[in-house]
Amino acid sequence: MTKLHAKQALLPGGWTQDVTVEIDETGRIAGVSETAPASPDHQVEILLPAPVNAHSHAFQRAMAGLTERRGPNPNDTFWTWRQLMFRFLDRLTPQHVETIAAFVQMEMLEAGFATNVEFHYLHHQPGGMPYDNLAEMSERIVAAAKRSGIGLTLLPVHYQFGGCDQRPLGDGQIRFGNDVDRFARLLEDAGSAVKDLAPDSNIGIAPHSLRAVGADGLEALMGLGTNGPIHMHLAEQIAEVDEVEEAWGKRPTEWTLDNLPIDDRWCMIHCTQMLPHETEGLARTGAVVGLCPITESSLGDGTFDGLRWLDAGGKIAVGSDSNIRISLSEELRTLDYSQRLRDRSRAALATSEKSTGRRLLDEICLGGAQAAGRQTGTIAEGNWADLMALDANHVDLDGKAGDVLLDSYVFAGDDRMVRDVWAAGRHMVCDGQHVDRDELVNGYRETMRDLGDAI
Repeated sequence: MTKLHAKQALLPGGWTQDVTVEIDETGRIAGVSETAPASPDHQVEILLPAPVNAHSHAFQRAMAGLTERRGPNPNDTFWTWRQLMFRFLDRLTPQHVETIAAFVQMEMLEAGFATNVEFHYLHHQPGGMPYDNLAEMSERIVAAAKRSGIGLTLLPVHYQFGGCDQRPLGDGQIRFGNDVDRFARLLEDAGSAVKDLAPDSNIGIAPHSLRAVGADGLEALMGLGTNGPIHMHLAEQIAEVDEVEEAWGKRPTEWTLDNLPIDDRWCMIHCTQMLPHETEGLARTGAVVGLCPITESSLGDGTFDGLRWLDAGGKIAVGSDSNIRISLSEELRTLDYSQRLRDRSRAALATSEKSTGRRLLDEICLGGAQAAGRQTGTIAEGNWADLMALDANHVDLDGKAGDVLLDSYVFAGDDRMVRDVWAAGRHMVCDGQHVDRDELVNGYRETMRDLGDAI
C-alpha cells in the first residue's frame, strides 16, 4: 500500500485539507482520509484528479510546425492541411509510429493527463497493403503505452470510403482503409494486444465519420459486440456538413440523432458546426463531446457552443488531436476564451458555486472518464489512482488556495506547474519530468532525423 499525503486536495465534495490517499498494488485508490500520516511515501502540496486526454492521433505530433506556410492555394483550409498530412504519413514505419506515440504519451503525462484515448486509424503499409500482422500498428500503440506508463484506451478506427458517395480512398487515405469484415478481424487482434497491457487499459471502437463509413457500415459496426466506448468525428467542418446534407438529406448531427443508438457510450469529436437544436438534442442523449480547442483553432474548425451544451446537461472532455501542442492548461484556456469571443462575455462557464477553472476541470475529469470507459475522474475509493500534483511554490500559485488555484493554473499557468503525475498508481512524472524522459526524447530525435523533410 502506497500512502500519498496532500496539504490540500480536490475531492468529490470539494477542497479538503490534510488528505491521505492510499493506493493499492493494483493501482486503485484503496482509501481517502483526512489525516496526516507520520511518514507518507509521497508528500505533495496540491493534489488533483488527473484527467483523460480524450482524442489523439499520435503520429501527427511529428508534423508539428511543418504545415504553417501557404501553398499556391490562397485559401488554405483544413482540407489543404489534410493533403499535407497524407503526404507525411506515407513515410511512417511501424517503428516510427511506436517511438512517436511513446514521446507523445510522455508529453501528455508531463502536462497532467493520466490517460491517452488513441483514435487510431493508421493501419496499413504505404499503398494500402496490410502488414502480415493485421494489427501491427495497433500493437505499436500498445507498445508505446508500455514504455510511457500512460493509461490507454485504444480505439481502432474503421475508415472505408473517401466520401459520402463511397468513392475509393485516395493516396495517403488508403493506409487507413478496411471493409467491415477485415476491420472486425483487426479489432479482435488489437483487443488481444490490449489485454496484455496493464489492467487499467481498455479498447473501444471508432467509426471515423459519417462520410468515411456510410450508413450500412455503421449498422454493421454496431453488431461487432464490443462493450467499450464508441467515438466518431461529427460536424467538424462546413464542407463536411454540406456533403452529408446533400447526400443523405440531413445535417450530420440530425442524421445521427435520427438513425444511431446514441447513449453514454458515445463520444462525438469536435461538433463545432452544430445548430442550437442539434446541440440541445445531442446533449440529451448522455453522449460526451470531445473537444480539442488547440487543434480546432489551428485548423479553423469553428467554435463549439459550450454554454448552450453545458446548460442542456451535456458532458465534455478534452483531447490534443493533432498534438501540435500538448498542454492541459492551454486546452482549457483556449476552450474558455473561445466561448468569451463567441458570446462576447467573461467567465460565462463559471457558476455561482464554481469558478471557471474549477468547473472546467470538474467537467473534463468526469466527461473524460466516461469517454475513456475508465473508472476515474475523482479522487475516490475504488477509482484508478489517476492523480496530478501542482507546484505550490510556483510564483502564480504561491499563497493561493481552493478554486483560485485552478483559475491561476488555467489562465496564468502552463505545464511547468505540474510536478507529479500518477496513472493508475504508476508514478510516471516526478519533479516535473517523466521518469524515462531522456530515453523517450532521444528516440524521438532519431525518428525525426530519419524522417527528414517529409512534407
